[in-house]
Amino acid sequence: MPSTIAQPKTPAAAGAERVLRARHGMGAINPAELWRYRELFLFLSWRDILIRYKQTYLGIAWAVLQPLLTMMVFTVIFGRLARFPGHGEPYAIITMAGIVPWQFFSNALSESSNSLVASANMISKVYFPRLIVPASSVLSGVMDFLIAVLLTIILMAIYHVPFTARLSMLPLFFAAVCVVAMAAGVWLSALNVKYRDVKYIVPFFTRLGAYVSPVGFLSEIVPARWRFWYELNPMAGIIDGFRWCILGPAFKPAWPSFCASMGVTALLLLTGIVYFRSTERSFADVI
Repeated sequence: MPSTIAQPKTPAAAGAERVLRARHGMGAINPAELWRYRELFLFLSWRDILIRYKQTYLGIAWAVLQPLLTMMVFTVIFGRLARFPGHGEPYAIITMAGIVPWQFFSNALSESSNSLVASANMISKVYFPRLIVPASSVLSGVMDFLIAVLLTIILMAIYHVPFTARLSMLPLFFAAVCVVAMAAGVWLSALNVKYRDVKYIVPFFTRLGAYVSPVGFLSEIVPARWRFWYELNPMAGIIDGFRWCILGPAFKPAWPSFCASMGVTALLLLTGIVYFRSTERSFADVI
């Protein structure tokens, strides 16, 4: 019988190995891969929303009490004691229009910065684009945001503030808040894996930021010599935008400065994604 000669196995027959390597530079941004994992993104977002209200005594009521009590305190401090200008509008509405975006931003920043450490078990066992974790955490406070918006609408009716077509612009400013929170959250979540001091810095930053952003006052009181640095804060333009949507032309934001701050935010987001993707291969080992 003719002898048979063993043929070398092809890579397909032998079982080809697939090696995953982290990309660097602009090639680290892979929208197609993120889109393939969109269901995981939605699942994590919904999980974070449920966890936010799980085993809480007040539950949804806390989402009402927190902005309402903050509004009362800011109205007394800035409106009654400091007597900051309000263009004749109810100062409760002025402060509430600032609290709504700032509360969402501070919650999103807190959740996203700690998201990777909180998901250590999943990150160390399963492969998926790690960028999904901080991105989904940004939306954890969306229910609080919607409740705060509803509370604002009720206050507008109580104070007889007219409802105008400008309210339809609120979703655009909400999207801007999400982008700002995502830009900061990507950087902080990656840094928090290696430097756990970040979790102590973020609460301090959010508390301080409420007083250097126009949450309880109007941007017009900022002195001209500080105006350039003040307008680099993207939340300043966003909060002004919320007030413009709710209260009218007297609260119109400085659009050139707003666009410039959004440009800074876009740059921060792109560089944050590049840094995140270049370091994510070490997350499972360090976390």
